[in-house]
Amino acid sequence: MNKIEMTETIISAKREQGLTWEAIAEQMGMAPVWVTAVCLGQSSMPQEHADKLCAILGLNKDVCSALQDCPHKGSTWTVPTDPLIYRFYEITQVYGDTIKALIHEKFGDGIMSAIDFTMDIAKQEDPKGDRVVVTMSGKYLPYKIW
Repeated sequence: MNKIEMTETIISAKREQGLTWEAIAEQMGMAPVWVTAVCLGQSSMPQEHADKLCAILGLNKDVCSALQDCPHKGSTWTVPTDPLIYRFYEITQVYGDTIKALIHEKFGDGIMSAIDFTMDIAKQEDPKGDRVVVTMSGKYLPYKIW
């Protein structure tokens, strides 16, 4: 089973059971962003977590095995076409240099890890229209001097 088939199977089971990503993650005792990323094929899961996810969703060993496979991460296109994903692309196009400059000013020449990384997505109610709150936290990694 490849990652695309795995994702389709997981989404189908999730829909049939009427579960949300947050409910699945809560039952697993893990972060919703991580569980969702794995289920959508963008990350992998150790066997103990894959077994637990498959038990929750009633999925077979093929899905469990595919969850453990290392994925090809990231998009296969240059500019995302999905409007929501495109907005994150747009944010980096408009504010990317600003984010980079502020990180360098506070930390020095380096990067924010996407490996040692967490993210949370929350809803902030607002009378003018609800707000999406995205919090990203990545380990700072300085460039090596040699």
